[in-house]
Amino acid sequence: MSESITKLRGEHCLNIFISYQLKERIMKLAEKYDRTMADMVRTLIKLGIPVMEGLTEAEERILKDSVTLARKMRKVRQMKIEEAGFNENELKTKL
Repeated sequence: MSESITKLRGEHCLNIFISYQLKERIMKLAEKYDRTMADMVRTLIKLGIPVMEGLTEAEERILKDSVTLARKMRKVRQMKIEEAGFNENELKTKL
């Protein structure tokens, strides 16, 4: 089956279920700006994708930074233990 025929048969179509409240908000926006519901949904998706990508990248950066910070804190703790002359097992028995 050729690619052009496949595209005609719905490969570009997206069916989703949304809440009644969200649908109502989209309908109100479409009416307010004299657009069709489909145009409004397409625009919202186009605008929302970069926002979602930015949020995801920020979450990944925060997670990476948190892991890095935890590793640094662990190293600092280990250095303090070594400076005090304790090894890890002695410290555990004293606590």
